Amino acid sequence: MPSRRALLYRLATLTGAAGLSGCSNFLARRAESPTADLPPNPHAGDLPQRQFAWNDGLRTDSDGNSLSPEHFRLLLLNLDTDPSEEAARTVELAMRTLEDAFEFRSDGLLHMLGWGTAYFERLGRLGDSPIRHPTVVSRTDDPELLSYDAILVLASDVPSQLEAAESAMFGTRSSLGGVTVEQRLGDAFTLADRRTGFLGEGLPAQHANAEGVPNDIPDDAPNFTGFFSGRTGTQASEERVTISDGRYAGGTTMHLSHLRESLDNWWAMPEADRVTQMFSSEFSPEDVAGNGPIDFADAVTEHAQETGRVGHWEKVARARKDDEPLLLRRDFNSVDGGHAAVQFLSVQRTLDDFVETRDAMNGWWLQDEHPDIQDERHNGILEFIEVLSRANFYVPPRDRRAFPDA
Repeated sequence: MPSRRALLYRLATLTGAAGLSGCSNFLARRAESPTADLPPNPHAGDLPQRQFAWNDGLRTDSDGNSLSPEHFRLLLLNLDTDPSEEAARTVELAMRTLEDAFEFRSDGLLHMLGWGTAYFERLGRLGDSPIRHPTVVSRTDDPELLSYDAILVLASDVPSQLEAAESAMFGTRSSLGGVTVEQRLGDAFTLADRRTGFLGEGLPAQHANAEGVPNDIPDDAPNFTGFFSGRTGTQASEERVTISDGRYAGGTTMHLSHLRESLDNWWAMPEADRVTQMFSSEFSPEDVAGNGPIDFADAVTEHAQETGRVGHWEKVARARKDDEPLLLRRDFNSVDGGHAAVQFLSVQRTLDDFVETRDAMNGWWLQDEHPDIQDERHNGILEFIEVLSRANFYVPPRDRRAFPDA
């Protein structure tokens, strides 16, 4: 198997041929100095090597569920410069500024820097990378298929810290959490788009003025559909989603979908019907009250035949390996654009895992079981969502987050 040095020299030749000015020399030198001659990260011993390993920094509830950060900001980025040692130094030092300023936990600041399909195309390596351009994976949607160079994911229970972090990285803020800002991501990237949102009891009700959100949404609803989505057993482990070998080992793939929600009809249904469509006809509202674990029988086909209606989670529960889900979700509610939405952010070992999970959610095979089940009608939550866009990214390990593969 070729060494990393040999692969990097080969990549230098390929990208030089592709016309990236100055890139080939940079890539060759990175074979000797992968960290762009910077000293070791002073926080390396305190932070997980996997950027997406947030679980140890999350709060937990009385049922032992990990609770997502309450506020999110996704900054979608276009690269303004060719890969170089100077650009790598800028990116790495900017990320270290975030680590200096806040604890890596939900009451501080959780973050990860991912690299998109446009970046790997710049390098001439998209075909060899663990990601690919997004595709349409539902016959009921026509999403915009997006390509970016990078994404910065920020999350915190303290919304002001997200605003401060963005200003430090892409604005003029001179200090962050008492730390002087000397390098900014804005020196290497242009901010192409921003996604924002929230997750947690009481927060959806604060946005009842958005299109698609009824005014009488319960005050304690954790998300726009009213149900807690982070129950034990519904998330893949951080180990499960980690790429285990090869040049991208220790990283993961990331998918981002923008899903518009239309929930007036959802909340007009009796609670028992909402439970059936979200979970399964085998459960009552009392069964799903609270945040405790729920065990799904593998009976979605029987439920389709008997009731003409199937639930979202009983379909998705079929997409498992070794009795574990394939996706680790970091999704959240959003009112970007003035309408109710979900920014569906997930990490998974391969993008095929995402496609397999979405295929299970589509439930097309169940339409043969009962005439009432259609592409969207009586088919989980598909009637209430529309996919507006999709994008894919690779999240490298922390020590390779500045220009991976370069």
